[in-house]
Amino acid sequence: MTPVYRDGRPGDGSSLSDLFCASFAATFGHLYADADIADFLCDKQPEHFEQQLADPGFAFRLAEMDGTLAGFVKCGPNELPLDEPEGAWELHQLYVAEAAKGQGIADELMKWALAEARRRGFTDLVLSVFVDNHRARRFYDKRGFVEIGRWDFMVGSHADDDRIMRLRL
Repeated sequence: MTPVYRDGRPGDGSSLSDLFCASFAATFGHLYADADIADFLCDKQPEHFEQQLADPGFAFRLAEMDGTLAGFVKCGPNELPLDEPEGAWELHQLYVAEAAKGQGIADELMKWALAEARRRGFTDLVLSVFVDNHRARRFYDKRGFVEIGRWDFMVGSHADDDRIMRLRL
């Protein structure tokens, strides 16, 4: 199966929420108390995604296989604590379904995010990544992102040690 790529649109909130919650819980769920993971995932319901899909400051690119969401990237206004926030657009989420990993989907979604950030006139693409997410760190390092700081990413009442990374466009 070859992935089909398209822009996100209103009505995609349910499938985005499902993939995000399943992927986050599968990858990181063992790190948190049940109440913390439930509180965090509760904030990522379809309505949350639908609001962002309707906001022109956000952009989504989806990868589908046989009509099923296989991955997505979401970029939008920077919410990270940066010294130089002007010109920065944030890569908020990049997720690929477990069964679709290894097929180049993440790479295609990243290429789109970089092109979209440039098209919109941003000078930097920034993101945060959990310090112990070694697979993601290698992915971002390989594309030229550099660590510029750290911050506490909250999952419920649990503070994760996240690294802020930036790529100058």
